[in-house]
Amino acid sequence: MDDTEAAGPDSADLLVREGDDDPAVTGGVPGSPRPADMGEPFDADAFDADAFATELDAIRDEVLATRGAQDAEYLRRLIRLQRRCEVAGRIALMAGVFPPAWLVGVGLLSTSKILENMEIGHNVMHGQWDWMRDPDINSATWEWDNVCPSEQWRHTHNHMHHQWTNVRGYDADIGYGLFRVDQRQRWNPEHRFQPLAFVGLALAFEFGVGFHDAMSHQARLNQAAKDRSNGGSGELPPGCEGGPSVPERVSQTLDKVRSQAFKDYLAWPALSVPFGVGSVLSSLSGALAANVVRNVWSFAVIFCGHFPDGAEFFDPEEVEGESRGEWYRRQVTGSVNFTGGRLMDLLSGNLDHQIEHHLFPDMPSNRYAEVAPKVREVCQRHGVKYNTASFAHQLGTVVRKIWRLARP
Repeated sequence: MDDTEAAGPDSADLLVREGDDDPAVTGGVPGSPRPADMGEPFDADAFDADAFATELDAIRDEVLATRGAQDAEYLRRLIRLQRRCEVAGRIALMAGVFPPAWLVGVGLLSTSKILENMEIGHNVMHGQWDWMRDPDINSATWEWDNVCPSEQWRHTHNHMHHQWTNVRGYDADIGYGLFRVDQRQRWNPEHRFQPLAFVGLALAFEFGVGFHDAMSHQARLNQAAKDRSNGGSGELPPGCEGGPSVPERVSQTLDKVRSQAFKDYLAWPALSVPFGVGSVLSSLSGALAANVVRNVWSFAVIFCGHFPDGAEFFDPEEVEGESRGEWYRRQVTGSVNFTGGRLMDLLSGNLDHQIEHHLFPDMPSNRYAEVAPKVREVCQRHGVKYNTASFAHQLGTVVRKIWRLARP
């Protein structure tokens, strides 16, 4: 698959299947309340995968056919807002020796970084806006305000996570190599510390994202070597063959870390020098605080996408021969929505509509709220559970799961 392409139902090799609704498969904590539309146990015999796919295709096609100036203006207006928030925040931090100015600066800069990473960068890199033919807003060239190189993000996120969502051994986003989030996952002694790791990763999430591609590739290489030593084929998961070596990926990330550090902790603070040491320290501390705020928020949003109770996990053996409709069903049952209104849409990058995002990763994100009721209705008619609840509820079940599965 080409690196500029958004993974989704247009791909020719989307081959994965569903699991069942047992907590041992879904990773849910027994006894937890069921969010809205979790429904009755899935009836595979009654499920018409072709009809399900046809109806969802029609929803997608209708939106893609009506993309136009209003959508493009939405994104351009948002980019202008994000950049103004950044500049205003940096200027306010220069006056940050006055505490109110520091707080305003951190708020504006945090907002800028959240908007850029969540609603702008992430969705641009999915190819959602390539139809605009704007060379400055293109999935292949966009470099976001994050220590993770965009090229690595497109590979690990777009082409592995979206194609193989919640498939054990294929989707490295399951627990991010740190957490036990699935009861079928073997317990190891280090999992005792996952509540602490949970807090640590939240604070430094961009670094976890930044080294995720290298670490997950190394883990796959290790697993392949172990498989060969046990007489197996030692094949890597589809989509992992070739590409940069692990040291090359680490080097790419370190280059991006240096670039981000130069911007946040050297270049902008240097502009504060004429205003005194206090202004420099304010710029430094404000940039650090804004990065932490962005990290914690994006961590919470992303972990609410696939790890709350009811999200299903799948075995590689279930992925063979998956039809388009079955791929759609897996995306729905492996993903989780949360509610919060228009402001939540914006600040979460519309990932409060995670189900719609996984069904239609190349659809402009500002249209997810529009199609969500239609998707939900189709799922209800076809007996496919549609997991949605409040943000607080979904995050609460994630925290409880992290704590519960830290024990054998």
